Amino acid sequence: MGSEQVQHVRDAFEALYGTEPDGVWAAPGRVNLIGEHTDYNDGFVMPFALPHTALAAVARRADGRLRLHSGDIEGGVAELDLAALAPESDGNWTAYPAGVVWALREAGHPITGADVHLTSTVPTGAGLSSSAALEVVVALALNDLYSLGLQRWQLARLCQRAENVYVGAPTGIMDQTASACCEAGHALFLDTRDLSQKQIPFDLAAEGLRLLVVDTQVKHAHSGGEYGKRRAGCEKGAALLGVDALRDIPYDDLDAALARLGDEEEVRRLVRHVVTEDARVQRVVSLLESGDTRAIGPVLTEGHASLRDDFRVSCPELDLVVDTAVATGALGARMTGGGFGGSAIVLAETAEVDTLTKAFEVAFATAGYTAPRIFEAVPSPGARRVN
Repeated sequence: MGSEQVQHVRDAFEALYGTEPDGVWAAPGRVNLIGEHTDYNDGFVMPFALPHTALAAVARRADGRLRLHSGDIEGGVAELDLAALAPESDGNWTAYPAGVVWALREAGHPITGADVHLTSTVPTGAGLSSSAALEVVVALALNDLYSLGLQRWQLARLCQRAENVYVGAPTGIMDQTASACCEAGHALFLDTRDLSQKQIPFDLAAEGLRLLVVDTQVKHAHSGGEYGKRRAGCEKGAALLGVDALRDIPYDDLDAALARLGDEEEVRRLVRHVVTEDARVQRVVSLLESGDTRAIGPVLTEGHASLRDDFRVSCPELDLVVDTAVATGALGARMTGGGFGGSAIVLAETAEVDTLTKAFEVAFATAGYTAPRIFEAVPSPGARRVN
């Protein structure tokens, strides 16, 4: 993100509101390297931040009004009354920033209003956490402007509450924590139960590697019913097995746990995915810490098979990316994000990137699919003030 982008956001704010903003903040989208659908099961995840960011120019107000504008969406300034903010009252994009203000005020923080102008380079509907970036950038701006003194993990928790309660999407804590807490050149090993974090070095370029994101252009929506069904099924599995969350099922005890579920076939599949996925995250951490980055490739591919066959959140386009990647010589590939569309990630040798890119384009054209959007994922910094 260059200084020209930041200045453009400042200028747009001034044109909209007739005054300069108090500052400009940035929060990134994320790619999840491994650990899918584990976060709402108190499990382990391993995201890293993308260079793609949401930018927010923000100024305080003292009159109980919230004015919101997006440079990416048609329409004028939305003006809201803070006292009237209520969960699931807004079906528009404004629910994400408004939900953050609502969550902060519900938690007792004295937000008296704001003017906000937003723009984002995080692709929407691609499984890269565009909504979390919007939430976190507004939360960080208000935390600074109102001197709330909240830690990054606390901001992430409030943003998750905004999405769960105000927007009505039953997402876990990973996306907001990644946007708020990631560091450049690292992946974030996060225990979603106690929110303990460990930054794991992940400098692919130094090892002659690249991680490609292949956006299938198939849009998904977390507030849709399928995501909620998977979450409810996981909660049912935990209840049947007598544990607080599926994270509490040790990998070595998985077969016995599955046997206890009897003919609950759908629940069995969900449980198997979550328990094996937690184990995969721990394997990837161990491999990266031992310097064996290339060896994580097969673990990624194994994770995709579990998401496809057990959790059943893949789609033909995502499967085509993974199958094509493996057949063309990639080290590994898997879908990333909630599923039902969105993106896949592909770990490859730098020398293979052009060949892989061409292979994806040909495969999608042959299948009659919309051409995918392909770009490199570089582990980037988390949310920060930029002006």
